[in-house]
Amino acid sequence: MASQSVLVPLAQGCEELEAVTLVDLLTRANLDVVTASLDTDRTIYASRGTTLVAQTTLQEVMDRHFDLIVLPGGMPGADFLRDDEDLRSLMQRQVEKDRWLAAICAAPKALVAAGLLDGRHATSFPGMIDEQPGKGMVFEDEPVVCDGKIITSQGPGTAMLFALILIEKLAGLHVREQVEAKLQLPRHWSTQL
Repeated sequence: MASQSVLVPLAQGCEELEAVTLVDLLTRANLDVVTASLDTDRTIYASRGTTLVAQTTLQEVMDRHFDLIVLPGGMPGADFLRDDEDLRSLMQRQVEKDRWLAAICAAPKALVAAGLLDGRHATSFPGMIDEQPGKGMVFEDEPVVCDGKIITSQGPGTAMLFALILIEKLAGLHVREQVEAKLQLPRHWSTQL
């Protein structure tokens, strides 16, 4: 069976802890992870000054199939994600094709702007989508919220749990448990969700 593919769009000002945690854990699960810059420049200057280098650009992957698209948050990165028309098109196609879509921290605002959280349950960093929700959206103050094939999470502190849940959804509980076992997480932590 071919490896499941994951797109991680990287915007200038993204939250580096979330971006790196997602890429690292999803790669540990043997998923085919592709990082793509929204810009033609693949060098990303993250929100805390860390420099990241994307593998490709969003333009170069517009016609590819991805089993999951996952958006790291951070500011002003989430605003760039929200305003990018190509990304909006990819996200809408992802939902139309009944494929996984996920966003963490401030990035769920991109899903709201695209109308993809209308009538759904979701979470985000406080103040990002709870004050400007989608139509009929229910905000939940939870670390991770799954509604159909759309998954949202709260922020840097929930990034590992978020990534593990994404692994479970794409590759199964067994693969999540294999990845999780090597992380040396506190015992009580893994009982959540």
